[in-house]
Amino acid sequence: MLKAVIVDDEPKAIQGLSWELSNFKKDIEVVKTFSTPEDALTYLDKTPPDCLFLDIQMPTMDGFQFLEHLNHESIAVVITTAYDEYAIKALKNEALDYLLKPVDSDDLKDTILKLKKFKIRSLNSDKIEDILINFNANNNKKKITINTDGKLLFLAIEDIIFVESDGNYSTLFLKDNQKILVTKKLKEMNEILPTHDFFRIHNSFIINLGKIKEFLKTEGYVVMDSNHKIPVARQRKSDFLEKL
Repeated sequence: MLKAVIVDDEPKAIQGLSWELSNFKKDIEVVKTFSTPEDALTYLDKTPPDCLFLDIQMPTMDGFQFLEHLNHESIAVVITTAYDEYAIKALKNEALDYLLKPVDSDDLKDTILKLKKFKIRSLNSDKIEDILINFNANNNKKKITINTDGKLLFLAIEDIIFVESDGNYSTLFLKDNQKILVTKKLKEMNEILPTHDFFRIHNSFIINLGKIKEFLKTEGYVVMDSNHKIPVARQRKSDFLEKL
């Protein structure tokens, strides 16, 4: 069954769409509704559903601005609007479908079918991704697999100098001054990177131990091969020295 969230600043619109969706309760369930887009983004970041029914015209943040802040590509988005001119723009913003208000039951039925097909494709895609990641982990100990921008990157461990936290994201600093932004927190990156080669030296940094050029004890930081200076957290210093 599909899990759905509705975001609309008009309570009557939420009530009407919820009622229409209740006619398809075997296929879809509304798990949460929001009239404030900011609250919706906070919820979706932690609890992503299968699909999102999103109003376009909202006072504090319109639907297109909302999509720019939505982190989860796995959520199928359906735009709801009273204005047909938004349809093309909605699809260009990677919405799966759009519904004109008031929502027609037959149109909703077609949309739910699209949502079900999207979920099946996503599940199959996840299975393929898991196979590739597991294959690489079991057969190539010198590379790690990173999912970013809709593609899998197989990065050589020796190419990674260090990783820096960027809120809900992380930036990988590679040799030759290359950088890659990934949608993973530093804690998640710490679980992916092999502990034999990498060490979380600070709340905001993980370093490749094989890429340290200098360790300045009195100043409390290391200099990497890339000449970046990385601070050593006081509470991690003794563990770091043991690693060395």
